[in-house]
Amino acid sequence: MWSLVFRTLKFRKTGFIATFLAMFLGAAIVMACGGLLETGIRMAAPPQRLAAAPVVVTGQQKDGSTALTERNRIDPGLVDTVRAVPGVREAVADVSFPATVLTDGKPATGESDSYGHAWDSARLTPYDLTKGAAPARGGDVVLDSGLAARSGASVGSAVELTAHGTTQRYAVTGIATRKGGRDAKSALFFSGAEAQRLAATGGKIDSIGVLPAPGTDVAALGTAVKSAVGGKATVYTGERRGLAELPGTMASQTTVTILAAIFGSWAVLIVMFGVASTLGLSLQQRQHEMALLRAIGTTSRQVRRMILGETAVLSVVATALAILPGQLLGKLLFGQLTGHGVVSDAITFHEGWIPVVVGAVAAVAAALGATMFAGRRAARTKPVAALAESTLQARWFTVPRLLLALFFFANGITLSVLTVTVMEDGPSLASTAGPASVLFAIGLALLAPGITKGIVAALRWPVRLLTGLSGELALHNAATRNVRMAGAVAPIVLLIGIATGTLYMQSTEDHVSARSYAKDVRADYVLDSKTGGFAPGAVEEVRGVPGVAGASELVTSTGQVDKSGGSDIALRGVSADGVTKTLAVAPVTGSLGNLRDDTVALSDKQAEKYGVRVGDPLPLRLGDGSRVEPKVVALYTDNPKQQYILLPSSLLAPHTTDGLPAQIMVRAADGADPAALRERLDRLAAAGPGVEVAGRSTLTSHNNQIQQILVSANYTIVAMIVGYAAITVINALVAVTRQRSREFGLQRLTGATRAQVIGMLSVEGGLVAVIGTVLGTIAAATTIVPYSLVKNDSPMPAGSIGIYLAIIGGALLLIFGATLVPSWRGMRNPPIETVTKPA
Repeated sequence: MWSLVFRTLKFRKTGFIATFLAMFLGAAIVMACGGLLETGIRMAAPPQRLAAAPVVVTGQQKDGSTALTERNRIDPGLVDTVRAVPGVREAVADVSFPATVLTDGKPATGESDSYGHAWDSARLTPYDLTKGAAPARGGDVVLDSGLAARSGASVGSAVELTAHGTTQRYAVTGIATRKGGRDAKSALFFSGAEAQRLAATGGKIDSIGVLPAPGTDVAALGTAVKSAVGGKATVYTGERRGLAELPGTMASQTTVTILAAIFGSWAVLIVMFGVASTLGLSLQQRQHEMALLRAIGTTSRQVRRMILGETAVLSVVATALAILPGQLLGKLLFGQLTGHGVVSDAITFHEGWIPVVVGAVAAVAAALGATMFAGRRAARTKPVAALAESTLQARWFTVPRLLLALFFFANGITLSVLTVTVMEDGPSLASTAGPASVLFAIGLALLAPGITKGIVAALRWPVRLLTGLSGELALHNAATRNVRMAGAVAPIVLLIGIATGTLYMQSTEDHVSARSYAKDVRADYVLDSKTGGFAPGAVEEVRGVPGVAGASELVTSTGQVDKSGGSDIALRGVSADGVTKTLAVAPVTGSLGNLRDDTVALSDKQAEKYGVRVGDPLPLRLGDGSRVEPKVVALYTDNPKQQYILLPSSLLAPHTTDGLPAQIMVRAADGADPAALRERLDRLAAAGPGVEVAGRSTLTSHNNQIQQILVSANYTIVAMIVGYAAITVINALVAVTRQRSREFGLQRLTGATRAQVIGMLSVEGGLVAVIGTVLGTIAAATTIVPYSLVKNDSPMPAGSIGIYLAIIGGALLLIFGATLVPSWRGMRNPPIETVTKPA
């Protein structure tokens, strides 16, 4: 039997190439998504500046199951607790804060940022003092060698530094050179007391680097330290130590894992469908061969064993060869995520054996399932009937096929209904809307033969009228071989359904986000600090500029209302005296002018949701995990597309990683000369180190940049899946066309010209395009309509009609390219050779 299997594979190379490609590419895609999922779960980040510490203690990066978006600092008393653990040689406190060397009033950091630290923590990298002495007083600083070279500083010189919004001169007492780690950020070192003053963290520290005693087992030490600190901090060892240097990174873990899980499940479904349809088409083309095998005495069991053997060989080879491309593709996807800011580039990509096994199992299971399903009838048919049926239209309708189609329809419709009736406008909306089109498209593809027959019957008269003899031949082929045509239609439905649904879902999201954010912002200018933030008095200076109607600090973060059941909400820190001038908030009750100290303002709908009124406390968890209960002083009109809570910037900023507002929004007075005001603001900015003035579009573009982070990731993964669907289309069409070479030869022997045959194929391609477009659009609507209703209050998506036309155009290019090109090439041979050539 195995000899027959290998002979079949050897002499039917062309017929098996399409199946092999479907398995190979499908397994690679699933492995890539699996690697992305494993990377998100592991979140491995090799240490950078803390490379010399095999054990690192840092603040909790999660509050329950919710990842914190800001650095959660720890009590310095834990240093003594850690130091007392047996096996600890030294416990070194570390604090990190933005600090910038100025040259002629401009930052001298080059392309990287720079951060200040206490000199004691230099050993955690380690840094060696190559020149001069360590900082001993408040006015001393040690620069790393790269920063010293860029700023032209040397031992004994004085440099201007800005940190925590203030600028002062320091004496350079030493130059340090990094001997380990891979931190790209420049470092400045101060005395311990000065570092704490500049960090302004209230005495708290960022991390503790643990240096073990000689001969101490690091794993055991990590366990002991974890037991000693209890729930007061997180302990990292091994490849996760770098997470201590990346505050807020764990928040991206959820994004990566959700993206990988959603698109991975899409990929598994699509790959299984693609492999099954390609293999099923291949088996249909071999009906005559199987009929002959049955006629010469081959049993049903032997035919099934032969088919399963062929599939097993192809599966093993394809999945084995897909391992390396799967890893490379996974790294490419992860590179897109890091390149667009979804996750830090310090995170290491991991793809272990589990994604490989899952990808292999998905491809093999799809192939074997399709083999058993498609080969069952050929194996069971009686020999005489098999020879007759091999030349006739195959029966496509079965009860299992109908039940499977109904299963996909039911799940697709259920997700669409859930999107409209249950889901709220938010990041999770796409999790139910997106898969709906995939499931519905697969359901339509399963019933494609019957649907194709019905649509062809409906188009019969228009096609005859417009295309003449070529159309008559095409209609005859479509009516008698609707299963074959459905094999070409099915992948087109999947391609158009997924591409249209996903791209319009994203374009709607972009449009609504940009429109609502632009409507929410009233500021005309924004001042950006590139050196860590603005000092508290900076906003008053801006208000004093002639032509300024109002100015407000802006701090952005994410937190939770303890009454919300754990859902995140955007927090904005603003100035009470300028918020109504710079943001489009219309007070309903209370006064935003009272937004000072320990207070909060929220929309009227939010207040109703949380059950609070003006004067009530609102329990909040801020981005660093701190709990506060500010008093509600105002309610404003709700904007369902821009949900946020307002806090005084003085309350919110200390609970962010940098600790200061990085932006000041400015509203111009009515009648003010824009050019004159811009000139005054530019002069004010020039007096502040690292301050830039930009127009109102900077705020909206920053919001768009955040939005584009996930857009780029979505487009990359969707492009990969759509690319696979496109390859499936090409496989199916080329396989069908090559199978018909004998048919084309017979037509030419009976008097048809090459042009007439090509004309017939063109009409058939047009029918495939029309049917695929109609069904694909219906499938896409199950995603687009519910998503647009929730997001845009309209069943119609936002976005250019050009998106849809481009998708249809691409599908047409695939259809006609994969049909006409191989047909034209095949008809270069004399028709008598084509007819007599073995099938």
